[in-house]
Amino acid sequence: MAAARPAILVVDDEPRSVEVIARLLDEEFDVHTALSAADGLRILENEPVEVIFSDQRMPEMSGVEFLTRVRERWPDVVRVVITGYIDPEDIIAAVNTAGIHQFITKPWHPDHLLLTARNGARLYRLQREHERLSLELKALPPVVEGRVAARRERVRSRYEFDAMVRAPGSPLDDVCRKAAQVAPFNVPVLILGETGTGKELLARGVHYGGPRADRPFFAENCGAIPDELLESELFGHRKGAFTGAYSHRTGLLEQADGGTVLLDEIGDISPAFQVKLLRFLQEGEIRPVGANETRTVDVRVIAATHRDLLAEVRAGRFREDLYYRLSAMVLTMPPLRERPADIPVLARHLLVHLGAAHGKPMTDFAPDALACLQAYDWPGNVREMQNEILRMIVLCRGDRPDAALLSDHVLRGAAANATERRTPSGDGGAMMEALAAGGPLKARIERIEAGILMETLVRCRWNKSRAADELGLSRMGLRAKLERYGIERGGPGAGRTH
Repeated sequence: MAAARPAILVVDDEPRSVEVIARLLDEEFDVHTALSAADGLRILENEPVEVIFSDQRMPEMSGVEFLTRVRERWPDVVRVVITGYIDPEDIIAAVNTAGIHQFITKPWHPDHLLLTARNGARLYRLQREHERLSLELKALPPVVEGRVAARRERVRSRYEFDAMVRAPGSPLDDVCRKAAQVAPFNVPVLILGETGTGKELLARGVHYGGPRADRPFFAENCGAIPDELLESELFGHRKGAFTGAYSHRTGLLEQADGGTVLLDEIGDISPAFQVKLLRFLQEGEIRPVGANETRTVDVRVIAATHRDLLAEVRAGRFREDLYYRLSAMVLTMPPLRERPADIPVLARHLLVHLGAAHGKPMTDFAPDALACLQAYDWPGNVREMQNEILRMIVLCRGDRPDAALLSDHVLRGAAANATERRTPSGDGGAMMEALAAGGPLKARIERIEAGILMETLVRCRWNKSRAADELGLSRMGLRAKLERYGIERGGPGAGRTH
């Protein structure tokens, strides 16, 4: 059975206009026509209509007045106005009162009119499908409700603070403890930390650890878009509010009503937008761009930034009153360089999960790779580590990536740090550890020499000729030392000593 054709009503007091539009649409739609608003209302009483095209200038009732009455009785019908003149203020008023889907200006183009009719019919059916699915979800049988609840519980457990990968005694323990304490309370949270430290992950933990866990969580990067677009993203806009606003848009704050919004990189917003955000935080009200009315929303706000916001306040770049609105609780994510014990745990976790996700299972790192990962400072933190490990997985031909697969800058940084730590003036250093390990002088020196050999080879990507030149050895002399200390590619970092 063929699907029923969409029904369209054309209302215009000029018979010729009605005839032309009806003839254009007749091939794809069931077209009803009316020469007055009153006739149009009578047709709507008896015929199911999906889209209405109405002329604006009619003697009894204007098109907007007619469609306002339609909206009250048949709110799902898609409403289009055909007019010869459009004033921006009239557009906003008409959108607010009559819910106009689109304005078409005279003289109209046939293709434009036909495309509008198709889009209107599609929108109508999408609205009806949405209503149907909403009713079905409300009437879910217990077994399906159980599946939904189980999925919700899996999401919640994924973002529990205990699920954040770290070693025992990690500096993250204190951060997670404070976050767990504040999660049940409906207070703003400010998360500080360098880029890539996991601020969004912590914010999700606060959301899913609190009473709003079953409601939406949205994140918006405030530093990535200009003020005008950011205002539209957060507060929404009305159709016609600005160039390119072809339809209504519900803002993120309204979509998250009852839930949580993370405002990432809050320290990068302009002073002008800080005022608008402060008003929302004080009143709990939003006003979409181009709208006259305000709406009240209940949203928990979590803000995050890599900047020192107190320093920004002192410098006059960030409002002090906004800072205190956002910082009822301040949590600081430590960088990876301050969490050395977490690095091997996190690196192995990423290796296993990224390998599985890309169909290339990995078991562990070769010892030289793990040593380099631990020696590197990771200025990009977890995000940089994730990218580096993914690169190693892609390039690896076995199941244990070695140090030769690391990027040049990682190898150089790891080698520089290792050299510094071997120096007595460094921070404790491998030299002092070797001396403290005990044994004859010859054995202690050999341990240090083996470490230097291993580091140089890794940094030179196991190019023995290059390593020998750097160390002032012949290739035969280097080979003899490697054999003596049992140093092999992918093998132990310190080899053996005699």
